[in-house]
Amino acid sequence: MTGLGDTKTQSLLDFTHVTDMSMEKQSSQKLDKLIMHVDPNARMTESELSGFLKLYGRYMKERSSKTEIDWNLIKQPDTSILRPYSELPEVGEDAVGVLSKLAVLKLNGGLGTSMGCTGPKSVIEVRGDTTFLDLTVQQIETLNNKYPKANVPLLLMNSFSTDEDTAKIIEKYTDTNVSISTFQQSRYPRILKDTFEPCANPDTAYNSGDWYPPGHGDVFAALMNSGLIDTLIAQGKEYVFVSNVDNLGATVDANILSLLIQEKVDYCMELTDKTRADIKGGTLISYDGKVKLLEVAQVPSKYLDEFKSVKKFKVFNTNNIWVNLKSLKNRFESLELDIIPNPKTVGGKKVLQLETAIGAAMSFFENPIGVNVPRSRFLPVKTTSDLLLVQSNLYTMKSGSLVTNPARQFASVPVIKLGPEFKKVGSYLERFGSTPDVLELDHLTVSGDVAFGSSVSLKGTVIIVANPGSKIMIPKGAVLENKVITGNLHILDH
Repeated sequence: MTGLGDTKTQSLLDFTHVTDMSMEKQSSQKLDKLIMHVDPNARMTESELSGFLKLYGRYMKERSSKTEIDWNLIKQPDTSILRPYSELPEVGEDAVGVLSKLAVLKLNGGLGTSMGCTGPKSVIEVRGDTTFLDLTVQQIETLNNKYPKANVPLLLMNSFSTDEDTAKIIEKYTDTNVSISTFQQSRYPRILKDTFEPCANPDTAYNSGDWYPPGHGDVFAALMNSGLIDTLIAQGKEYVFVSNVDNLGATVDANILSLLIQEKVDYCMELTDKTRADIKGGTLISYDGKVKLLEVAQVPSKYLDEFKSVKKFKVFNTNNIWVNLKSLKNRFESLELDIIPNPKTVGGKKVLQLETAIGAAMSFFENPIGVNVPRSRFLPVKTTSDLLLVQSNLYTMKSGSLVTNPARQFASVPVIKLGPEFKKVGSYLERFGSTPDVLELDHLTVSGDVAFGSSVSLKGTVIIVANPGSKIMIPKGAVLENKVITGNLHILDH
């Protein structure tokens, strides 16, 4: 780490003293000197500090000697690497034996602020008064009731923003047949983009804007540092299934787990077929003889169009990941995941968040595979457009899982694009008298001041655009099929 030759980095190098010889020695000193803040909860742990210094040191080294990916070494994965879901063997009578080796982990670090909600995103109501977390608990309780000897536990990885609230929320699950454990991912200081100094320092009071959770790739370190990985192994658990808490399609699949156990697979990534809405999603490749996740940020600019082509790169990462616990523990020290510098503006300051992604770990494990799963296993709710879809009659509920309504005659999922007027959940709810019938919908675009009465049916392609200063009110019971509505329209219900 010495001799980087960049004067801009000198202040942070002085700050951290990051060298191979001094890192371990400096950790305890920095813990006292660097992060002694007014709020005692703001202090980094020894493991957090060590992880941050290692990540920062790698970033400063790699930014001065970044190697561009060699496009000619990329090959498409064959069926030995990317397994078709339809060809997986049924688990059969051994389901309880298979499931007894599993733990489920949900990434629960996100807040609902982007959708106008406060607190953890996992408590947003997505089906009636049922939340993301309610559905997750229902799914696992159904498994444990059906297979009493399986005892599948639920782990929630919280961020420092969601940990306290989540601890209170899960009290309502005390009487369920699900063992729930929580642990907190790391808290790292943001870095000033111009000087490369951490925002957090001992001369200022604690400010949450100075800190960030370093991406879902941190799940490996958080599992190790919490000691939960040893607890799970001692309980006879062999695999952990990791997914985003807002992906309603990420349910336990015993057939996938059975395959991993039979073939001693250390790491498995679920991928699904791309649509035009997924062209930037990371994809699975064979690179220089190794299985690897290729992210859009790694693609040279001249190959971006080729990367986004649905014809060449046909699948993308759902972030549903299966990992062998013993293999993770044995390989943890060698996991140097690709660093993602995420630029932000916080409090008027331009900063960088050094993050990692769980998918990048794939190339560090022996015998990694991908499974090309149906689209039904990828139902994320990132926006109110997604929320409309999962609340609609396109899906029915079964034991906490969303199941595609058999009355839907098309395999594809409707594309829904709601304008900024619908961005916040409160505004979204005010603009729909009830969730429209979308069983025969292909595409919906809504822009401007638009509201829907109850019992509206949408079919084919529907585009509704209210001009600035105008309002469109779709009346109760309206049936819109292949319609374009613009301008100003307000029809009173009778």
